[in-house]
Amino acid sequence: MTEEKTKKRGLFQRFFKRDEGPAAPEPVGAAVEPAEEAARIRPDFEQVADHAEPDETKGIVGLTKGLEKTRSGFIGSLEALFRSRRELDEGMTASLEQILVTADIGVKTAYQLLEKLTASLKRKEFDDPDAIMMRLRSLIEEMLVEVESPLRLSFGPEPLVVMVVGVNGSGKTTTIAKIAARHKAAGGKVLMVAGDTFRAAAVEQLEVWGGRIGCPVARGKEGADPSAVAFDALGRALDEGTDLVLVDTAGRLHTRVPLMEQLKKMRRTLAKKIPAAPHETLLVIDASNGQNAILQAKQFNEAVPVTGIALTKLDGTSKGGCLVGISNELGIPVRYIGIGEKMHDLRDFNARDFTAALFAGTSIPDRQ
Repeated sequence: MTEEKTKKRGLFQRFFKRDEGPAAPEPVGAAVEPAEEAARIRPDFEQVADHAEPDETKGIVGLTKGLEKTRSGFIGSLEALFRSRRELDEGMTASLEQILVTADIGVKTAYQLLEKLTASLKRKEFDDPDAIMMRLRSLIEEMLVEVESPLRLSFGPEPLVVMVVGVNGSGKTTTIAKIAARHKAAGGKVLMVAGDTFRAAAVEQLEVWGGRIGCPVARGKEGADPSAVAFDALGRALDEGTDLVLVDTAGRLHTRVPLMEQLKKMRRTLAKKIPAAPHETLLVIDASNGQNAILQAKQFNEAVPVTGIALTKLDGTSKGGCLVGISNELGIPVRYIGIGEKMHDLRDFNARDFTAALFAGTSIPDRQ
C-alpha cells in the first residue's frame, strides 16, 4: 500500500469507529458453509451518520412523520378497538385477531403476537386497555430489536463490496445513491456499478445520481452480461484504491435465464475477483408491497443468502407493519429504512425509535 493510500485510509477511518459488538443474526435461507459465511460477512461494520441532515427531520420527529400512514391505519385501528371495548374478553379478542390478521404483518406473526399478548397479561390487566396496548407495543418492539443491525463498514486493503438486490421499482438505485453519498461525504472513495444491464433506464438513472453526488459509475454496453460488468468493475476498484463498491442488479429479466440464477452467477463472479465478495447482500424492499414483501424476501434469500434488508417508501404507504412480519419470520438484519426521497431520508434502523414513531400520538406513553 502506498504512503498516500495509507494516509488517506487513516483519515477515512476517523469516520468509522470500530465496534466489536454482537454479531448480526444469521440469515435464513439457502445453506452456506460456516467457513464460507464467516469469510464473506464481516462482523465489524459501522454506519457513518448523515451530517447534512437538517434539524427538523432528525430523530423521532422525521420518523414519526414518515410513518404517519401506517400509524393511522394499523395502530389507529388498534386504538379505536381499545377505546370502544374495556375488557379483553372473547369479543375483543376476536376483533383484535381480525385487525392483526388483516394488517400487513403476516398471519403467522399476527397469531404469535395474539398468543404472547394473552399469555403475558395479568388477570387485572384484562380490563385495562392502556395496559393491553402497552404490552402489544412491547411485543412488537421485542420482535424488531432482534433484527436491529445498522450496516457497519470496516475498510481494509481491498474494496468492501455490497451487492444490492430487489425487484424493479423497489428503490434499489436510489438506495445505492444514498448510501454512496453518505460514505462519500465521510471521505470514502465509492464506486457504483450499473449491473442491471437489461434496462437502459436503470443504467442512466444510476449515472444521473452519480453526477449529482460526484460518484463514478462503472457500466458496460447495453445488454452486456451483468456478471462481466461487475467483474470488470471490481478490477477497476482494486486499481483505483476504492473503499466501497455498490453493485446494482436486475430486478426482472426478459431472457431465458431466470432472475435468481443470474444473481447467483453474479455472486460467484464477484468472488472470483475478490474471494470474500460480496461482503454484504442487501435486499431492498418496497414497503407498499405489504405481505407480499415477506414473500419477496423469502424468494431472494433462498437464491442469494441475504445479509441485510432496506425497507423503502414507508412514507407513502399504510403497510409499514410488514417490517414486523419480515423481522419475525425471517430474522434477517434490518439495515435501513427509507422515509422519503431526500438523502437523509435513508435511516439506520433503530427498533425503539421505529416503535416510538409507530405509536406516537396514541394513548400509550413512550417508555423511559
